[in-house]
Amino acid sequence: MTLALLDLLIIGGYLLGTLGLGVYISRLASRDMNAYFLAGKEIPWWALGVSNASGMFDIAGTMWLVSMCFVYGLKSAWLPWVWPIFNQVFLMVYLSVWLRRSNVMTGAQWLQTRFGSCRGAELCQLVVVIFAIVSAIGFIAYAFKGIGKFAAIFFPWQLSPDIYALIIFAVTCLYVIKGGMYSVVFTEVLQFVIMTIAAVAVGLIAINLVSPEQIKAATPEGWDDIWFGWQLDLNWQGLIHSVNDKIRADSMELIGLMIMMMLFKGVLFSMAGPVPNYDMQRILATRSPKEAAKMSGLVSLVMFFPRYMMVTGLTVLALVYMGPEIQAQGGSFDFEQILPYAIHNFVPVGLTGLLIAGLLAAFMSTLAASLNAAPVYFVNDIYKRYFRPDAEERTYVQVSYLVSLVLVLIGVGLGLMLSSINEIMQWIFGALFGGYAAANLLKWHWWRFNAYGYFGGMMAGLLASLFLPFFMPDTHPLFAFPLLLALSLAGSIVGTLVTRPEPDEVLCAFYRQVRPWGCWGPVRDKVIAADSNFELDTHPFRDMVNILVGIAWQICLVVLPIYLVIQRWTQVWLALALAILTSWFLKKNWLDKLKN
Repeated sequence: MTLALLDLLIIGGYLLGTLGLGVYISRLASRDMNAYFLAGKEIPWWALGVSNASGMFDIAGTMWLVSMCFVYGLKSAWLPWVWPIFNQVFLMVYLSVWLRRSNVMTGAQWLQTRFGSCRGAELCQLVVVIFAIVSAIGFIAYAFKGIGKFAAIFFPWQLSPDIYALIIFAVTCLYVIKGGMYSVVFTEVLQFVIMTIAAVAVGLIAINLVSPEQIKAATPEGWDDIWFGWQLDLNWQGLIHSVNDKIRADSMELIGLMIMMMLFKGVLFSMAGPVPNYDMQRILATRSPKEAAKMSGLVSLVMFFPRYMMVTGLTVLALVYMGPEIQAQGGSFDFEQILPYAIHNFVPVGLTGLLIAGLLAAFMSTLAASLNAAPVYFVNDIYKRYFRPDAEERTYVQVSYLVSLVLVLIGVGLGLMLSSINEIMQWIFGALFGGYAAANLLKWHWWRFNAYGYFGGMMAGLLASLFLPFFMPDTHPLFAFPLLLALSLAGSIVGTLVTRPEPDEVLCAFYRQVRPWGCWGPVRDKVIAADSNFELDTHPFRDMVNILVGIAWQICLVVLPIYLVIQRWTQVWLALALAILTSWFLKKNWLDKLKN
């Protein structure tokens, strides 16, 4: 498969333009660490929100979503809960405000506001740095595997997927490592605009070329139904036999159990707050806690419609026009290749170049965000603190260049050893992030939890997730989550109870600054006794109601473009009405009540 000259020119022009913009802006980032990693906290919240949405619009994740939509139809709208996608709702409702009130540069540095500067707090910071670096390497490998598979389909040179991935990595690293968050955010805003135009165009092409009758003929009974029972009950026999094998390989026959596990893990993980990656960095880069909350809300608002227009458009085109070819290939067909095959066969010249440029942009956004977020943990929390506390600011920026390069090399090495996108995605979101939940949930909501408990819980979860593939190779990471949670929770509680509580002055200072809700009674009483005018500003019931409504709002935003592309007009109007109603509720009960 090869691209037309016009498409190649569009892609080449885009890559050169992005590189030029990133290098041009990079002069702003070289002033100091705050400018390099947080853009001086000068970027508007809406730009950070669009940038964050662009970073989540990654090519590997999009390939996975297309394959899931192809196989599971409307029920695939629930599957991003494995990440979980609804963590953005928890962030917008209250956690972004709590995190931004700390006014720090990294998640590891934030731990000083919670646990002070004792020996245990230093151990906490060390384990968070390790987690940030390990997760960044996982994301880099995830991006490497996705972009290589994608590029090998289109580009005319007879190179392997890994060689293509190495070339595109090199171009991205040039502007990201040099330009820091300034380059990341400004190029991602441009990339999101390109991606949105291309994605909506693909959805419109599918609406024009595919009728509801054709979709119904190409799919099994229940494919276009969002609701599910205990069993999946999707039988592809007589249509595409190999899809049934794919369902068994994904362990999705008991979809009710899978969704329950995703919800259970997702709620605990979301309450734990963002992991130390690009999501957290954008929250810390906002100008105020109120803007941090608005930024997190904007991510869901702008991301789903264009993404699912493209995902569903490519899915139905492949279903209707490629079904016999996929059936002929039998079990050898790679469902993660549906996206590039559909683009090549059904998207016209010119728009193909724009769409591929947009998907490259999405890939570059994911890689750029990971590369910007991880080095700050090593530079700020290890190098600056223990080795060169008095170095010039430019020295710290230069060290970050080296750390970014090393992370890329390790991530690429891991990517070369993986066989599929799903393999690394399941490990990152199922195992690694699963081991993160217990300790980080307790740090927000339990006053007695201390630094040694945090260190014990994080180390137990991190080690368990790293060794999971070796000791339980045939266990789905989602089903292993209860074990990971139990080990991490045991490490957290044992570490806490065998050591002393944190000093009152540390706990009271944290409570005054962050004002969390949960089991904070003794600390709250001490703060109020010292200052009778202290404003609690905690409203857990209102937050929980807003989260339930916010998750429903998010689901409406996901299914609305899916129903639009498959032309189920009754469901389109119903989803739109529910989206408007939930938006109005959140404006009244969340947005209007945010404080400056």
